[in-house]
Amino acid sequence: MQRSQLQSLVYSFLVLLFVSCKSYKLPEAKPVQSSEKTVENLYFSSGEDYVYKCQMDIYKNHVSGILIIKKLNETTHRVAMTSDFGNKLIDFEISENDFKLNYVLPDLDKKIVINFLRNDFRELLKKQYPVSESFENNDSKIYLSKADHKAYYLFFNKENGLLKEIVYTKNNKEKIDFTFEAKKHIFADSLNLQHKDFKINIKLFQITETEQN
Repeated sequence: MQRSQLQSLVYSFLVLLFVSCKSYKLPEAKPVQSSEKTVENLYFSSGEDYVYKCQMDIYKNHVSGILIIKKLNETTHRVAMTSDFGNKLIDFEISENDFKLNYVLPDLDKKIVINFLRNDFRELLKKQYPVSESFENNDSKIYLSKADHKAYYLFFNKENGLLKEIVYTKNNKEKIDFTFEAKKHIFADSLNLQHKDFKINIKLFQITETEQN
């Protein structure tokens, strides 16, 4: 990644502070009774490395590289990203309550950049969601989980039971939409992270064993 690209990326993060978002309304779903007390996002629960090609679009800036997520223990993950040329960009350990920055490229060492990555990956790697209400539509079982001013809508495919979407809201404003494509509960083949209040989109695509060798 070129220095000019990194500087442009940092500038775009600063612009993010001045954008608003819309209220969230659950589409075409009806309330239902459910015995579920807790639901989980298990996509990053294995002890194996999760290796993805990563594409980040931040306003008009495009950044690509390799992202590795590794579960260190029941509460903590390590996240590292390198450029397409193998240069380390950032390396951190994160849990629900803690954040340890192991390395960051100097050009990215800005508070707003670190906060953005910390907050997004904390939401992505959140595992357990106590169920407040349950809904369903034609395709999905939907569970609402509330915590303080935050709310999460988790959509599970009725046919295979796989988690396919999480909508994260705060103060009833839609913040982030996570969508997953997967064949099994512990690994997402691809992930699309779309901010609703900022022009930020992060896409992760599985790197196969052939590509890694």
